[in-house]
Amino acid sequence: MAIRVGVPRETAAGERRVSLIPELISKYEKAGFETIVESGAGEGAYLPDSVFTEKGAKIGTRDQVLAADVILKVQPPSKEEINELASGSILVGFLSPLDSPEISAGLAERGITSFAMELVPRISRAQTMDALSAMASVGGYRAVLVAAEALPKFFPLLTTAAGTVKPANVFVLGAGVAGLQAIATARRLGARVSGYDIRSEVKEQVQSLGARFVELDIETQESQDTGGYAKALAEEKAKRQTELLVPHIAAADVVVTTALIPGRPAPVLVTREAVEAMKPGSVIMDLAAANGGNCALTQADRKVVHNEVSILGPTNLPSEMPVHASEMYARTLLALVTEMVSDGELKLDFEDEIIGGACVTHGGNIVNERVKTLVAG
Repeated sequence: MAIRVGVPRETAAGERRVSLIPELISKYEKAGFETIVESGAGEGAYLPDSVFTEKGAKIGTRDQVLAADVILKVQPPSKEEINELASGSILVGFLSPLDSPEISAGLAERGITSFAMELVPRISRAQTMDALSAMASVGGYRAVLVAAEALPKFFPLLTTAAGTVKPANVFVLGAGVAGLQAIATARRLGARVSGYDIRSEVKEQVQSLGARFVELDIETQESQDTGGYAKALAEEKAKRQTELLVPHIAAADVVVTTALIPGRPAPVLVTREAVEAMKPGSVIMDLAAANGGNCALTQADRKVVHNEVSILGPTNLPSEMPVHASEMYARTLLALVTEMVSDGELKLDFEDEIIGGACVTHGGNIVNERVKTLVAG
């Protein structure tokens, strides 16, 4: 008997992505799965029920989908959705295990075996399962487009009969996947771009995209004392960093911030003073808004205007590009789920680095030590 994979419709407000695209149904079938999709699950990504059935999936009710052996989701489940899942089933998706550990506690209590895409280990064998990087790439791209629309200026250099228009200055804080994509997108739009990251080793990556790498004169030596002095030094270093960033922020027309630390509040890199040093009409796009924001004035999913500077704090930019975001995310899910199957049967090898690393709950318990510690307080 084939293993059933269920694809429910996302219920989180504003979520338009879907966890399966029709092109991957045959790959699931080849691995020993049959797919059942909740009616309307793909509508937000412009995928009607008919395109799923044409590729061999069944369309079912929500109850039928949630009764499957393996459930694929985009957003973490709500309390109501956790109660709808069948005990003993497998849930795979974004679960916010470090930011919202109570979700993991609920899944354990329900007897669900869950795998968080956020916890897939960063090893070469798991590159095709790296959903975080895939969505960060979408977010970095979209962030610049939204910021360009909000900026009351052109991005590129323009030479016209009415004179020459200087290019906009874009400053990107953080050179991870989202930051590098933001840099590349701003460059393609013709802006003059600079990037900053506390990690000097990413300098070449920033420069390879045609941007200038900003280096700050920050003391990096750590104290050898054990009386809390190292922590104090780290705090002083962080304060110094924000002070040194002010002139670079003030010179920018657009600032894109991308610094996130899973399970912790986002570090504040753009202070109120930095915002007040910016030119009227400037834009801050804060990609860390969901974790409090890299800007001291950011409010999640709201536009804040301070001193005529617009501060944008979207928390789900990938959902604004649901077609390609769904394609990319669905492929990462497929790569992980097929690791759980051998000879057409589900065989979870928890000794495997990927399976063991991504698993959050199993057998009624939280099995990830970091999450277990968070739940315990």
